[in-house]
Amino acid sequence: MGQRHPATTSSEHLVIVGNGMAGHRLVEALVARPERPARITVIGAETTPAYNRILLSPLLAGEMEREALTLRDAEWYAEQGIELVLGERVENIDRSARRLTTDAGRELGYDRLVLATGSNPARPPVPGLELPGVHVFRDLDDADTLANAAEQGSNAVVIGGGLLGLEAAEGLRKRGMQVSLLQRDDRLMNRQLDLTAARLLEKELRGRGLDIHIDAQLERLEAGADGQVCAAHLADGTRLAADCVVVAIGIVPNTALARSVGLDVNRGVVVDEWLTTSDPAIHALGECCEHQGNLYGLVEPIWRQVEVLADCLCGKPGTGYVEAPTATKLKVSGVSLYAFGPTDPEADHEVLSYRDPQQGDYRRLLLRDGRLEGAVLYGDTASGPWYFEQALASRDLAACRSALLLGAADAQLLLDDALNESPQSPAKEAA
Repeated sequence: MGQRHPATTSSEHLVIVGNGMAGHRLVEALVARPERPARITVIGAETTPAYNRILLSPLLAGEMEREALTLRDAEWYAEQGIELVLGERVENIDRSARRLTTDAGRELGYDRLVLATGSNPARPPVPGLELPGVHVFRDLDDADTLANAAEQGSNAVVIGGGLLGLEAAEGLRKRGMQVSLLQRDDRLMNRQLDLTAARLLEKELRGRGLDIHIDAQLERLEAGADGQVCAAHLADGTRLAADCVVVAIGIVPNTALARSVGLDVNRGVVVDEWLTTSDPAIHALGECCEHQGNLYGLVEPIWRQVEVLADCLCGKPGTGYVEAPTATKLKVSGVSLYAFGPTDPEADHEVLSYRDPQQGDYRRLLLRDGRLEGAVLYGDTASGPWYFEQALASRDLAACRSALLLGAADAQLLLDDALNESPQSPAKEAA
């Protein structure tokens, strides 16, 4: 897709549809720039100002108070000269007139529009999924609903062994429920962990009391006499009692609004490198957008998108958004995980691994031609960011290969020594 961003002027009216983490991060980036549009309106479907969704898991576990999640209160928006509209959903966009209408009948004109509509929970095609007592875990209301469910019942089934499923399961367990976790793949967090790390994680969580089912095929949900969900049935004949069921198998971009007004939509709202849609006056950002076939569910790439779009909206478009690797961490207290790159080695990968059963530490590195391409760390993850930095830089680590598994400090010392001994190094020339 080619460059489509029109020139911006400070008198423009910018409307941001969505007051989630992506939309709010954009607002924060804009107010820090003197070239920001003079008039900014933010419309959020939820009734509360933006909050940190990453902290929903400790909120569910009872480790945080709801107020601690708030990013900025309504007064802050007013102080920044930003109009904040909460509890309203945009229902229609007249692209030719550049006007939008909300479900409350509010009409707004715009010069530029940003869609930051986020995502919806993915739902498996399972009979009984519509039963009362089946929940998702995406927002503050969901966390409140699940906390209340934990007070009313004793058994929960969580569908999904990825990041969100593990966090929901552990949160409900800490609320006192007996939790069964269903993972349809051969390991927990199969998109981030190799088999060894996944088994270590599984052992830890089983030790805490989670009932984990690997390679589990959910066949149907059963209703009780009161019409509420009461059990989950697996393909192998297992029946699991369930006072509540949580679906946490992933997300689907929320593209309904974009699709209804004729924007190009594939799996997400299609954008170019400046986050511009097929309409030059409309941008899309975060979980709802699709760039070069990629979708987004982690904050790192979305934060990079925000910087690109903020520059563009301030009339200073740079080189545009470029895909880059991301690292994954698990937000479960007492469990440290850090991973990036391929989960399983390819034929030409060199595999370095280390395991200390007594300390519960495990590291596995994947190298190709002396360059780090992937890492899985369980237990001691302090060196994770250093490994990730080396991978992003595609640095030749042959000089410190013998110390790579020992951690960042030892490996960096060898790298520094090799640099100082190089005939081409400044230190050598100065000597």
